[in-house]
Amino acid sequence: MRIYMQITPTDQPFRFCHLLLQQDLLGSWIFIKETGYQGAAGRTNRKLCKDRQHAQEILIQQRDLMLKRGYRIVFSES
Repeated sequence: MRIYMQITPTDQPFRFCHLLLQQDLLGSWIFIKETGYQGAAGRTNRKLCKDRQHAQEILIQQRDLMLKRGYRIVFSES
């Protein structure tokens, strides 16, 4: 599952937020959040989750938080 979001401030470059769920080779799930300015290196945070459901709950919470901050969803993939 992957969600890419952007916000367009009036006096600054685009900001982005990329939310991603990924399974590692051992079967655990990792929630990854990357944020930053469009065209520049972003800041990446990773969180190891006990199962896919827990990872999805974190992704949904983060998505809702970013929507409240003014971001809009540009791309979404299940």
